[in-house]
Amino acid sequence: MEILIFQTDIKSVEKVAMLEPVFNNHADILSWSVDLEDIDKVLRIEANACLTETAVIELGKAHDCTIEVLAD
Repeated sequence: MEILIFQTDIKSVEKVAMLEPVFNNHADILSWSVDLEDIDKVLRIEANACLTETAVIELGKAHDCTIEVLAD
């Protein structure tokens, strides 16, 4: 299992709800959450090792979301 952490532009509960079926039905994503209270709107994903950061970023682009790897 891998934990991936991203900065996003997800600012509303509605946007999280729109992404819910995308992430919930992805075979490699075990669980996920978005912290809407954090300044970086952090997306945290627990996934199988084969899910890449690039794949998550592309999923975001396909659904009008900006997702970037969160810098340390």
